[in-house]
Amino acid sequence: ADASTVTIRTRKFMTNRLLQRKQMVVDVIHPGLANVSKVEMREKLAKVFKSETDLVFPFGFRTQFGGGRSTGFVLVYDSMESAKKFEPKYRLARQGLVEIKRIARKQRKERKNRNKKLHGTEKAKGKKAKKSND
Repeated sequence: ADASTVTIRTRKFMTNRLLQRKQMVVDVIHPGLANVSKVEMREKLAKVFKSETDLVFPFGFRTQFGGGRSTGFVLVYDSMESAKKFEPKYRLARQGLVEIKRIARKQRKERKNRNKKLHGTEKAKGKKAKKSND
């Protein structure tokens, strides 16, 4: 029940020239292990496809009932530029290649409610709402 017993098989392999990547369905056989980490998978697949680990994007893995086997999808990009160009931001963030800055929920809601009082193009500029003197 260690990393050496893990076997990775690829199915439905396709070279996608348009998106500058290789894409495939991956079957991971891991008897005695609950599952295999994506980091471990990336390292093994990078070795197989003679690529860097940063260019391998595994996702959507599901463990079959009874365990011992998982199936998922893997994309291996040709270059970092193409990976950053075509890969969704959340998957890049998972790999630590890009930082997603989040605005606090409270701040978002406050801004939304302030914008309700504004009219037309003022919303984009974020001008202050006029106080009505009634």
